Amino acid sequence: MTTSIQKYLTAFNCLKQGVTQYGPAPHKPILLLSLIELIEKGLVPNNQFEVNADLVATFKENWLLLVTTLHQADFTQPFYHLQTDKVEGKPFWVLQPYLGMQINAPIKSVLKLSQTCAFGHLDPHLFMLLTDVSIREVFKTLLLERYFASNKSLFIEAKIHGEGYLHDQEEFVLNEPEAKYKRIIINTEEDVFVRNGLFKKLVPKIYGNQCSFTGMQLSSTFGHSFIDACHIVPFSQTHDDKVTNGIALCPNLHRAFDRGLVSISTDFTILVSDHVIEQEAHAYALKGLSGRRILLPNKQIHFPDRDALEWHREHVFKS
Repeated sequence: MTTSIQKYLTAFNCLKQGVTQYGPAPHKPILLLSLIELIEKGLVPNNQFEVNADLVATFKENWLLLVTTLHQADFTQPFYHLQTDKVEGKPFWVLQPYLGMQINAPIKSVLKLSQTCAFGHLDPHLFMLLTDVSIREVFKTLLLERYFASNKSLFIEAKIHGEGYLHDQEEFVLNEPEAKYKRIIINTEEDVFVRNGLFKKLVPKIYGNQCSFTGMQLSSTFGHSFIDACHIVPFSQTHDDKVTNGIALCPNLHRAFDRGLVSISTDFTILVSDHVIEQEAHAYALKGLSGRRILLPNKQIHFPDRDALEWHREHVFKS
């Protein structure tokens, strides 16, 4: 084992853990396992771990698989406090706030944290080591055996079969039949944050990353998609983040839909408000879309909910 690897393994083996009535806090090793898993899945090729649904859901899934004590599964605490663990006097985990913002203490709201922190990043050399499959396994094994030895086998088995919190949340958001028979309750801010993030990711995906009104498909080599996940009935009214309460739209049509200038009929054709003022001869005029059938997902269980569309026509659309 090279010296450069050993110094990080030593740090992982001696994490500073809070002392509680339930024993040493397991938050930091859970966070490290989650960061390693995102690297393994190829979700952070640039060493920038954003506070998003992938990271928060992976943390919660790993927590549920590994932690048996009564500690609270608070993602925000280790995300901040891991900065106190060091290698050769320097932290191997650092937070980067957005321009003009500061993070001088834990931010207890995961939503506020996502709005304040641009990303966290590992020491570049550590990140490079963790991109190597064999080295990554060494670090993962150390964390599991050092902090969660009794549940290591269960954890590995669950990961092999794709079972756990993240899978269940995705199935629920996708309105899959088996999810209807599971008791999945939104009971924390983190659950709401995860589902909202999955909604934003999965709605464009089931529409083939195309605007359902125009068929436009626009992305970039940097991984950006310019197709939005639009709620049909606002989340603030129903807390419904299933894809059946969503539609994939390009940004201008997203704004038009939210303002009632366009809607969708019972037979999934486009309605355009008479209140639209535009150059009707223009190639991109909204009125040119009137009566056109929207693009629909491949699976009927992902189609827009007709009751939600009726609500939009009655309460939002300006006919």
